[in-house]
Amino acid sequence: MSSPRIDQSALLDALRTIKDPDLHRDIVSLGFVKHLTTTDGHVSFTIELTTPACPVRDQMRDQARAAVLQVPGVSSADVKMTASVRSVAPVEAGRSPLPGIKNIVAVGAGKGGVGKTTVAVNLAIALVKLGGRVGMIDGDIYGPNVPIMLGVRTELQAIGDKILPAEKYGLHVVSMGFLTRDETPIIWRGPMLHGVIRQFFQDVAWGELDYLVVDMPPGTGDVALSLSQTVPVSGAIVVTTPQEVSLADSRRAVRMYQKLNIPILGLVENMSYFACPTCGHESDIFGRGGGERTAEELQVPFLGRVPIYEPIRVGGDIGVPVVVSEPDSPAALAFMAAAEQTAAQLSIASYKTPKAIPLTPAR
Repeated sequence: MSSPRIDQSALLDALRTIKDPDLHRDIVSLGFVKHLTTTDGHVSFTIELTTPACPVRDQMRDQARAAVLQVPGVSSADVKMTASVRSVAPVEAGRSPLPGIKNIVAVGAGKGGVGKTTVAVNLAIALVKLGGRVGMIDGDIYGPNVPIMLGVRTELQAIGDKILPAEKYGLHVVSMGFLTRDETPIIWRGPMLHGVIRQFFQDVAWGELDYLVVDMPPGTGDVALSLSQTVPVSGAIVVTTPQEVSLADSRRAVRMYQKLNIPILGLVENMSYFACPTCGHESDIFGRGGGERTAEELQVPFLGRVPIYEPIRVGGDIGVPVVVSEPDSPAALAFMAAAEQTAAQLSIASYKTPKAIPLTPAR
């Protein structure tokens, strides 16, 4: 005896009970449900998320399977989870999108010494570990330290009229540090900075990327202006410490990005506290809670706290970032959580103008 026919509208109604926790909409209206098929009581479909970094993907898969199994006639269900990152930045006059690159993320700070490059490098590798295709531009032309922190010693190669980025830990990267000797200072005026920033974006064979992270120089100077004039930037992350001096400069950095029409994805509080490795006591060396209070004051997301942890410094010195060397440490988990929050903020931003995507059943 043949199995009863399964009503596809009933399946979709069941799946409408599953909501994305960040977008607060059901997965059918968001267009996440794809390739829905039914055969002799068996249901198969794909849920395509907007980020591979979704922390509840397994929970969403289980909820969707349980929901369709309640539909009359369904005896089994197969749910495949995939992700396709959406682009956030719109096309604007004078700022052409880069082919194949979905989101450009600036990581900046209002002052030096807050660990901005450390955060940028670990955040970029965390996005790789979460399943993203990630590139990185060392935009700190005067102090290009990304090669040191990644342990990359190379000269950039070219293919045709394009520069090939270096690769380490699954991350594609370009830096002025690949083009000069370590002891050679860069003494350039603004127009020369603008030229090299434009070249790093437009003359590098980046390929297909979900996220291109740009490690910005500290402060509010020429590179930020060049960035805003060259490409559409999806958003900026500002790194601070809990110290009031750092927080004051972080407020200026946030205002700068806002004036340049670059959305703020959030604040990361670095050097948040020191946990004694012997007794576990937490010492608030630079103060406590300043980053979160500042984020609330400026009405921007707070992406998390990263503790003072010696292996972070050691990893930066030897070219093995802590998310690689000690992936289960509290510091590495803090970077991973910040990466998840970053991906979530980009996903939310991509739906600010919602577009209904109809379901196309497989034939």
